[in-house]
Amino acid sequence: MNGVIILGIDPGIAIVGYGIIKYEGNKFTVMNYGAITTESSMQLPERLKVIYRAVQDLINVYRPSVVAVEELFFNKNVKTALNVGQGRGVVILAAANAGVNIFEYTPLQVKQSVVGYGRAQKPQVQQMVKALLSLNAVPKPDDVADALAVAVCHANSSTMNYKLKYL
Repeated sequence: MNGVIILGIDPGIAIVGYGIIKYEGNKFTVMNYGAITTESSMQLPERLKVIYRAVQDLINVYRPSVVAVEELFFNKNVKTALNVGQGRGVVILAAANAGVNIFEYTPLQVKQSVVGYGRAQKPQVQQMVKALLSLNAVPKPDDVADALAVAVCHANSSTMNYKLKYL
């Protein structure tokens, strides 16, 4: 086996965190990570187009076999939740259009997988991501560390045997 390339996504509308890791023989190799950003002055359709195209580009360059996306938790601000949901939708659409397997994980599942405790605080998750991936520093902004955590979660999950959720 040549390892599995996983694109982890922390969805958003202003900031979409992404992390691309290779998982082989219980070893992680970080390929790339960063954030896709859109300006609040942009119209929503333009913001969605930027996110979609950026995810398409990541998929075309890194050829992941899996896209792992964090599920939304209920947000008190309904407008924000709807916009984030739309951003999440275009991420899933980009992966589906590219024929990439898509898996979704709740924040609780991510924390449980990365830290071993589902109610872990954000700094604990960030420190574990840094340690597990042998990074010099916690990736910033937080959305990037979260995306890497989602990718690690998938690598550690039972879904690695490819029970398809979509496609």
